[in-house]
Amino acid sequence: MNDILRALGRALVSLLHPRMLWLTAMPFIVSGLIWGAVIWFGWEPFTDFLRVWLEQWQFTQWIYRFFGYFGVDSVRMALAPFILVALLVPLIVVTALLLIAGWSMPAVLRHLSRRHFIHLEARQGGSFWGSLGQSLGATVVFLIAALVTLPLWLVPPFFAIVPPLLWGWLTYRVMTYDALAYHASADERRRIVRERRLPLLVIGVATGLLGSLPTLLWVSSVIMIVLFPVIALLAIWLYVVIFVFSALWFAHYCLRALSRLRAEEAARHGPTLAATVLPDSGSPSSESEDLPPALSPPVPPLPGTGPGPSNGSP
Repeated sequence: MNDILRALGRALVSLLHPRMLWLTAMPFIVSGLIWGAVIWFGWEPFTDFLRVWLEQWQFTQWIYRFFGYFGVDSVRMALAPFILVALLVPLIVVTALLLIAGWSMPAVLRHLSRRHFIHLEARQGGSFWGSLGQSLGATVVFLIAALVTLPLWLVPPFFAIVPPLLWGWLTYRVMTYDALAYHASADERRRIVRERRLPLLVIGVATGLLGSLPTLLWVSSVIMIVLFPVIALLAIWLYVVIFVFSALWFAHYCLRALSRLRAEEAARHGPTLAATVLPDSGSPSSESEDLPPALSPPVPPLPGTGPGPSNGSP
């Protein structure tokens, strides 16, 4: 738990760096342009299609009569937009997540490597195609699970349990691979994921809960339908910021776990610095993570301070 909280604090500090704030711009612009165009040109045709489709179902008529009995006739107009929003949210979030995994995550790792983990050797156990395959495979599983569990998203208390678990699992699967792809070997990555599966899932669920905050904006946009385009852009930006923060949190946690793993390996196989690449000055920079004790370079004694008399006589 201490490692999780330590990584959380470092991720919050790193998020305020101008470089990290800039990384939120590109995924937001691309996602905003793509889905803004879809919403602008397709909102009315899609909602009209959904209304006609819903009218054909007896269950929908029962819902209309149930709410009409309590004088809530507006549900007939709000149901189709609500369903459309529920369908759009996963697609928009997945788009932002894939953009961050493919573009922002490498920049995040470069930033952290220079400032915090300069002592870690880059063994490059992952690749772009491996990251793409991991992201697409996890996304397909997520979308299938989201469609299967979609009715539960409207039923308490499942609406507060199912989405964070799904988002947490997806974030954990995508972010962990990318966080370790550059520095860890394939064996090291698999070992860290296997041994630290629960803490990584905790981080994923926590970021999944954060990701549910923009959902409140989506729900309000159904009520204030005129403001939907503006609220949609704001929600997309919040998703991007949350995912960049998630990338920082996973990167800090995973790279520190990798540093400890190599320290344990070095201690088990004898004193060696093969697992690290130290700065030219022989010590980490003031902004870098503390080296594990087993890997800290020895400090040579100053002349005249060794054992024996200081005057140089035998």
